[in-house]
Amino acid sequence: MPASIRSLSCALGPCLLLGTTLACASTVLPELEIHSDADADDPRVKEVSTATRTATAVRDVPQTIDSVKTGDLTRYGVSDLAYALTGLPNVSDGADTRFDSLRIRGFDASYDFYLDGIRDDSQYKRDLHNIERIEVLKGPAAVLYGRGSQGGIVNRISKTPTVGQRSTLQAQGGSNDLRSLYADLNADAADTLSLRLNLGNEHRNSFRDGVSSDRQLFAPSMSWQLHPDLNWLLQYEYGRHQRIPDRGIPGVGGRPAKLSRATTYVADGSFSDDRTQSLRSRLSYALDDDWQLRHTLGIFRLDSDFDDTFLTGYNDQTGAVSRSRWQQDLTTRNLFNTIELEGRFDTGGLEHQALTGVEVGRQRRDPTLYTFVKEGAGASGVPALDLVNPDRRLRHTGKMALSANNHTIVESLGIYVQDHIRLNDQWQLLAGVRRDQFEVESLHAVKGLSATRASSSISPRLGAVWSPVPHHAFYASWTKSFSPVGGGLIGINPGASDNSNDLSPELTRQREIGLKSDWMDQRLSTTLAVYELELYNRKTQDPEDPNVILMTGLQRSRGLELTLTGTLADHWYIRAGLGMQRATVVKDTNGFEGKRVNNVAERNGSLFLTWKPAVGWYAESGLTLVGQRYADKHNTTTLPGYARWDASLGYREKDWDLGASLNNINDKVYYASATSASQIQPGAPRNLVVSATYNF
Repeated sequence: MPASIRSLSCALGPCLLLGTTLACASTVLPELEIHSDADADDPRVKEVSTATRTATAVRDVPQTIDSVKTGDLTRYGVSDLAYALTGLPNVSDGADTRFDSLRIRGFDASYDFYLDGIRDDSQYKRDLHNIERIEVLKGPAAVLYGRGSQGGIVNRISKTPTVGQRSTLQAQGGSNDLRSLYADLNADAADTLSLRLNLGNEHRNSFRDGVSSDRQLFAPSMSWQLHPDLNWLLQYEYGRHQRIPDRGIPGVGGRPAKLSRATTYVADGSFSDDRTQSLRSRLSYALDDDWQLRHTLGIFRLDSDFDDTFLTGYNDQTGAVSRSRWQQDLTTRNLFNTIELEGRFDTGGLEHQALTGVEVGRQRRDPTLYTFVKEGAGASGVPALDLVNPDRRLRHTGKMALSANNHTIVESLGIYVQDHIRLNDQWQLLAGVRRDQFEVESLHAVKGLSATRASSSISPRLGAVWSPVPHHAFYASWTKSFSPVGGGLIGINPGASDNSNDLSPELTRQREIGLKSDWMDQRLSTTLAVYELELYNRKTQDPEDPNVILMTGLQRSRGLELTLTGTLADHWYIRAGLGMQRATVVKDTNGFEGKRVNNVAERNGSLFLTWKPAVGWYAESGLTLVGQRYADKHNTTTLPGYARWDASLGYREKDWDLGASLNNINDKVYYASATSASQIQPGAPRNLVVSATYNF
């Protein structure tokens, strides 16, 4: 035997090579978890939770769902939810500086926002700095989420602690005095405990005179493996958004007024201050390899104050803009408790993924509202301003008086069952049903009146997926949703002179067919969808008695959507979408029959191309397209269509990323949204954002 002896290292521990014999000491190594993302720059989200409340491949969902990674938007300085979703097929921005508002497939989705699957329907502007991605489920979603969701829901997926996650510091600066600094700090405190902290602040002025915004964020979270079968995810988020509200410009002669983009009618001293707190707890217990029990608790509070003098109309005889002044102190509190059981089982050769759950909710909304009261002949009221040269120093003369002091409580209970059945390699079925009980109680303290209303509804869903060849899936689905009285901006009007408090829920139904495909060795994904969405018992007034509201109206949206995302070639990525829709009031007795739904374009879309190697230079360029819309439901004021061109250029290494983005390169004059013909929001002119990111 040779005398030479060499020391080696092997996977089992220290080894000695004795001649031709390998001897290894037995060593037990700690369990190692390896997380791999094949391509972190791929814009696709291949598995979603919003559509089924379970982790499901996008191709297996018989309904359209679009996903946006916030990382793809950060470099452009985007921190606004509606702006982030502009360009998604058949999604429309309806927001102003007071609160988020969207239309999905032609239907209002202003109260269909969710955070990690928990209802978040309060009126405020949401921050995206602690959000990993945004999922938009198209069409009714009451089968899992309850009331509302006529056109779809928007679910923000927050950043959570992950084993081995790196930390990040990001600073941004740019046009309009943009300054921001955010930290995303991660640590593994123990083998079973991961921590994450997102915090930072942002300041920006505006291209609009006298308008500015300040944000603060503090969001700690932890993921604690209490037991091999029990995980506890706990998240807290505090945000503050202080800003000067801007309600835009008026329409003149059927078009937005021809003004300098800087022109505003904001009174000196106007402000809006939102403070939000959110606590979310999720306990997940694995009963065995196939079954899991989850308990989710969501607590949310909003404290919102504003003093706002804003536009109410334009007088073409005098050339003056009329205004109104309001003050509000608002508190909203939401509490939702959900218990879910998810599991897999087989019956007769069929594979089932079943979900059943119970959701109990309690919401409270307490607005105290003050408005200007004109006293005596000498009181000048809220001064009107000149359209072209407004003197924003002019304020009202007179007192602010209590207009409303309301208190609303909503109690809700939802029970739902869902079964995702795999019949064979080609066919899948998705069926679900939910029963909701909804009760609203409102007190009008000024009038000394109160009222309570209760309603219930059943919301079904049925869908099928057929995959005749690998990587291609045809699907068809039918879904239904309901909107009870007092269920949007929660509350009813005690002592109402009409029958508005006694109406049955409005009902929405959707029929959708489509094709989801993966191409080029599954590097590229497409979705093609065709749908019809109807609100078939829309509220409308009795033409013979305006105090009687009938449920005989019909609003319909028919459309087509196409999305394309993924990898075109090595380091080349694409995210693109095109939407075409016709959203109209089909039946109505108030003169709206045949009118298009306001703030909804018949065509919209986007196309972004990215070249991004793992290290070195990278670049992206893209177009966002929005067609002509109407600012008002009477279709009297038209917002012209536009194409906005954005681009970014950067350089990155392992730990550093430096980049610059130019928004609206062509300096297009456009209008982002409108809440009425008197309040139209101009889009931002050309602006620059410079970013520096350090990973450690």
